[in-house]
This record gives sequence, structure tokens and C-alpha cells, in this order.
Amino acid sequence: MIRKCSVTLNGHRTSFSLEEEFHAELRAIAAERGLSLASLIADVDEGREEGDNLSSALRVYVLRAVRARAEEAPVG
Repeated sequence: MIRKCSVTLNGHRTSFSLEEEFHAELRAIAAERGLSLASLIADVDEGREEGDNLSSALRVYVLRAVRARAEEAPVG
């Protein structure tokens, strides 16, 4: 199920839509890094290319974080 969320970034309200699995992983990443969810979303927002959709940028961010975690995991 897709979940629509609203957040304030740099003083303006914006929204994004993510599947619950992506939203849960985003919350977990924020917790691992000692950040609030809003701070993590602001970081992703600041780092995305102009014209990129925030929802897509968040999904790509989660994917990259999961891949990085998998690469760091011991094999066997």
C-alpha cells in the first residue's frame, strides 16, 4: 500500500508517496544514523537533482542504503 506523507522542508510543505516497506526502511535508516525522519528526508531532498521527484529520490536512497548494508555484511 502506498502511503502519502507531508513534511516541511526549508520552510515549505511538500508531500511524497512511498510504499509502506520503503517508509519503514527509511525510518530504520534514520534511527541507525541518529537522525529524525524529517532530517533524513531533508538531506535526501538537498542532494537530489533538480527536477527529480522526491518520492523517487527517497526510493533510490533506500535502495542504495540497503545495497551498501548488504555489501558490508559478512559472507557465509
